[in-house]
Amino acid sequence: MAHPVTVSDRAVRKIGEILKSEPAGTMLRVSVEGGGCSGFQYKFDVERIKAPDDLVIAREGATVLIDPVSVNYMAGSEIDFVDDLIGASFKVKNPKATASCGCGTSFSL
Repeated sequence: MAHPVTVSDRAVRKIGEILKSEPAGTMLRVSVEGGGCSGFQYKFDVERIKAPDDLVIAREGATVLIDPVSVNYMAGSEIDFVDDLIGASFKVKNPKATASCGCGTSFSL
């Protein structure tokens, strides 16, 4: 079964780099919170605890956790890593977002 959220090859490589410097068993949690200039914002945290109902995406040494509520907001999205003139960061390409801020970290539905 395909995951409702995908992770690009660039993001997998960057997550793997980040997690290599962390203790064994560390994962990247992506979540959606209220806030930001468009109503919702993405949050990226490094953590070692997986909840039983988390969506787990594991590829090539990179493990991403997403809680069920955030998965609902992110269904169909791709997590990517972009390195451009305004800096390097994770970006979520979310087809459900009707608007987003210029930096791509917040969105509205």
